[in-house]
Amino acid sequence: MKGVILAGGMGTRLLPLTKVTNKHLLPVYDQPMITYPIRTLVNAGIEEVLLVTGGNSVGEFLRLLGNGREYGLGWLSYAYQDGAGGIADALKLAREYAEGEKIIVILGDNIIEGNIRAATEAFLNEERGAKIFVKEVENPREYGVAVCEGDQVVHIDEKPEHPRSNLAVIGIYMYDEHVFEIIERLQPSARGELEITDVNNAYIDRGEMSYEVLDGWWGDSGECVDALYRVSALVAETGANKMEL
Repeated sequence: MKGVILAGGMGTRLLPLTKVTNKHLLPVYDQPMITYPIRTLVNAGIEEVLLVTGGNSVGEFLRLLGNGREYGLGWLSYAYQDGAGGIADALKLAREYAEGEKIIVILGDNIIEGNIRAATEAFLNEERGAKIFVKEVENPREYGVAVCEGDQVVHIDEKPEHPRSNLAVIGIYMYDEHVFEIIERLQPSARGELEITDVNNAYIDRGEMSYEVLDGWWGDSGECVDALYRVSALVAETGANKMEL
């Protein structure tokens, strides 16, 4: 199983901090933001990672991360996304890299307190399908919200006015090899992007989407400047990417 970290985008919600650099290179407490998702994957047993990024800061990622071995990786590759075509558009760049294996995808600004190793190992034993991670939140109207029955996800409502659950879909996804076929059939959304929610809904329509409720805290450090501050404070107080909670 291989890992993919998506670290592109324009970072407009973090201006002016991102005027001269990619948001994933900004500090979260005492480490660059991008190092946290790398450690999440390493703690889950992932040894090979593809980093997808864009813009003018690609050289800075290479200078910071090198071949990834300092962070516990056996192999770190890079891919360049032209423009901002959406999360699914960035993910399709990983098709040749995946080589038909299952993949775990994490957004480069998502930071977690604990680890996802058990869920990763469970997904490896599943014959096919996809898995998302969800977290209980107080303001589900601000997120994609998962509606679950048993161990399956039956619907995802995107920023619903009247949420049917308080389970927010966070930026960690696991997919089988069919994810790239799904992406090829996607049509751009109203904002002109290929949406990861449409990928997830395709698996839901097939009855092949399971979920895990994340233990510990989760933060989207790229959501806004206040969020960057909050996640930095959480890391300072409790640490991140712990092997055991």
